[in-house]
Amino acid sequence: MPLSKARIKELRSEAHHLAPAVKIGKGGLSDAVIATVDARLKREGLVKVGTADTGADVVATALAERLGADVVQVVGKTCTVWREPESDQDDD
Repeated sequence: MPLSKARIKELRSEAHHLAPAVKIGKGGLSDAVIATVDARLKREGLVKVGTADTGADVVATALAERLGADVVQVVGKTCTVWREPESDQDDD
């Protein structure tokens, strides 16, 4: 289910103060980078990603498709993606 406009606005506000948690260099969107972003999404839900040469819009779309996330925002060489974080609690 796509994010509502109100939810996107909330997430953009939260992401404003975040520094890029993952930076993608000349190597591009490798499996290791995708695994790192996936781990951060599981733990935090909202991840800001910086890119060097690759367009942030291309990276955001690729991450969203491969990781089942939503693109929150793309600005310049930075994109922000969201996926509901996984719960730490065990249901015993």
